[in-house]
Amino acid sequence: MLNLEKKGWQAMRPSYRSLCVFSAIFWAVAAGAFAQPPVAIAPRASTVPKNEVLPKANIRVDSNLVLIPVTVTDPLNRFVTGLDKENFKVLEDKKEQAISQFSSEDAPLSVGVIFDCSGSMGHKLEKSRLAVSQFFKTANPEDEFFLVQFSDSAELVQPFTGNLEEIQNRLTFTQSKGRTALLDAIYLGLHEMKKAKNPRKALLVISDGGDNNSRYTEPEIKNLVKEADVQIYAIGIYEAMAARGRTPEEAAGQGLLTEIAEQTGGRQYPVDNLNELPDVAAKIGVELRNQYVLGYSPLNKEHDGKYRHVVVKLVQPRGMPTLRPFWKQGYYAPAQ
Repeated sequence: MLNLEKKGWQAMRPSYRSLCVFSAIFWAVAAGAFAQPPVAIAPRASTVPKNEVLPKANIRVDSNLVLIPVTVTDPLNRFVTGLDKENFKVLEDKKEQAISQFSSEDAPLSVGVIFDCSGSMGHKLEKSRLAVSQFFKTANPEDEFFLVQFSDSAELVQPFTGNLEEIQNRLTFTQSKGRTALLDAIYLGLHEMKKAKNPRKALLVISDGGDNNSRYTEPEIKNLVKEADVQIYAIGIYEAMAARGRTPEEAAGQGLLTEIAEQTGGRQYPVDNLNELPDVAAKIGVELRNQYVLGYSPLNKEHDGKYRHVVVKLVQPRGMPTLRPFWKQGYYAPAQ
C-alpha cells in the first residue's frame, strides 16, 4: 500500500544521425486514423561501435551534462524522425547552449503503469486493460514495467518486472470501486521509479477524471514532477461536459493531467470514444521509441539548487511543413 510518509526527493535532470531528413508516419491521429492495425515496433539496428559508450539519460549532481528527450511532430501529429543536430537549438534561462550530444536511438525503458480502478471506471475497465496490452506490444526485451492501481488509495500491485504477463494477469482481476486517489498514485509511481535500472523512465497514467481522495496536493505533486527525471503520459477517459453527475474534480481532471504531463515532456491524450483507447496507448508506446535526446553542458556552472527553464527550438528543414517539438521544460541545478 502507499506509504504516505513524505520523503525528500533528490533533484534529477532530464535524459546517429540519419543520412537524410524524412518524416516517418507511425500513427496518424487525424480523423479516421484509428482504424489502422495495431502498431508493432521493431528495434532499430544500433549504429554505435561496440567500444563506444553512450551517455546515460539520468543526470546526477556530479555531472555537468543535461540530457533532454524531445519528440517532434508534424501538423497531422505524426512523428518526425531523421532530423540532425543542426535542426535543434536549446536555450537555458533564455541563453543558447551548445549541443554536445545528440542521439535518436531506441533505448531501453523503465515504465510504470498507473491504472485507475475507481468506481467511475466501471464499464471502461475492459477497454483500459486492452489499452495496456496494446502499449506492451511496443515493448523491447530490455524494458521493465511496474503496475500501480488506485481507487480510495494507491497500491503497488506489481513491482518492476520484465514479464508483461504478470501485469496483465493482475489487471484481469481488477474491480471498479471507491474514489480517486490520482495524486497519491503518481507519487507512488515516482517513488517506485527510483528503483529503475534503465536511464529512460516514463509513467503511463490511465484515468477518467480528477482527484478526490489523495493526501498529497496538486502543488506538492507538481513540484515532485519537476524534480523527477520521468516523462509522464496520460490517457484521459472523460465524460461529456454536460454529463449528469460530473463532479468539479472530474471536470478539472483534463487540465490537471495535461499540466503534469507537458511539464515532463510527455503529453495527455483525451479519449471520448472507448474504442480509441487501445490505439492511443499504442501511439504513446511508439512516441517513446522515437525521441531525440539532446545533451549540453550548461553555461551556468553555479550549483545553487535553482530551477533552470529549458526551451527547445527547431530549425525548420526546407520543404517540410511546420514541425513542433515537445520536451521537458526544465530541471533543478545541483545544490552542491
